[in-house]
Amino acid sequence: MPSVLRIALPALAAAGSAYAACSVSATTTIQNSGDASAFASCKTFSGNIAIKTDAPGPIALDGIQTLKGNLVVNNNSAIQEISANSLTTIDGDFALSDCSALNKLTFPELKSVKAIRWIGLPLLRNTGFTKQVEEAETIDIQNTDLVNLEGINIEQVKTMFIANNKFIDSIDMQLGNISESLTLLANNPGVKVTFPNLMWAYNMTFRNCSSVEVPSLETLNNSLNLIGNTFESFAAPNLTDVGGAVAIVSNFELKNISFPLLTEVGDNLQVANNTKLSKVDGFPKLETIKGALDFNGNMSNIDLPAINNIQGAFNIQSTGDVQGTCDDFFRPLHDKSKIQGDFVCEGKLVEVGGEGSEVGDKIDGEKKKGAASALNVQASAVLAGAGLLAAFFM
Repeated sequence: MPSVLRIALPALAAAGSAYAACSVSATTTIQNSGDASAFASCKTFSGNIAIKTDAPGPIALDGIQTLKGNLVVNNNSAIQEISANSLTTIDGDFALSDCSALNKLTFPELKSVKAIRWIGLPLLRNTGFTKQVEEAETIDIQNTDLVNLEGINIEQVKTMFIANNKFIDSIDMQLGNISESLTLLANNPGVKVTFPNLMWAYNMTFRNCSSVEVPSLETLNNSLNLIGNTFESFAAPNLTDVGGAVAIVSNFELKNISFPLLTEVGDNLQVANNTKLSKVDGFPKLETIKGALDFNGNMSNIDLPAINNIQGAFNIQSTGDVQGTCDDFFRPLHDKSKIQGDFVCEGKLVEVGGEGSEVGDKIDGEKKKGAASALNVQASAVLAGAGLLAAFFM
């Protein structure tokens, strides 16, 4: 055999073996640091990588730049540290769940991942992302010790669910588009939320936040829920229309709401049980509510100067004196069929209730009965879901 072939054939065989090791059809399970080091020559690894449930770590996936698959660590109580110094892209899920000892991640080059799913990481304080993850379709982070989301700075997302992270004190990113849903709930009660570039969203729920800033938001195709927050004010200065329901409920420090450009709500508008909210005058251009209007609380001033079309039931119950507004402004609209559903508008009540509830005693002793019908099914589902979340996370 010629000498060239004697050299070339073993080299080709070695190259073929290396290539095979960097591409697998099934999931590769790493049992120890030695297994992880075998990938050092793979700039691209095609397949899923899972770290065994009892692998002690530290596990270093150095050398891989692109992972065409998932990186999964599930139900591991031993591993404390995971790193990948060259990894820039994970085409699948970066999934960590129930890793009770994990306290350090080091992914300094990671920029793109299909999904971040981190659940049950009671010792993890930092994301470990140095250059910032800028692309992710899904972010689901629950029950961690993260103090913030630094290193996650995406521009668009399908779903984001951040819940039960008791130390997170800030969520600030250049998010511009939410195509399915954003839910923030039961994190640190002092968490400050800032999305300066958010212009378009579908569903958004903010719960247990101390501040929420969405100065650029223009369009919300479905619902907005502000429930159980501690902020004193909320403003959506550029929001023009909401395709679904708006629920502003049980924000006990809330004193001011401002939607200066909002002209239409595509379902119910509910403002309820906001103890310190005495004035509702933040909807100066609101013309149409395609569902019900349901206000109850301590309001003494309710001003909806542009309203001329409420297609569902109408309920205002207040301990404040809004009777003049009820009689002089809202009742004439009902008489002219601009409020199309059943009508209840009462002030100076001892106790107040939501749409469909009985109107109780007035401060002067008179008692009346409400006749309003139930909220429509879609918004009821939204608010019922919020109630269930409230019960679950109390």
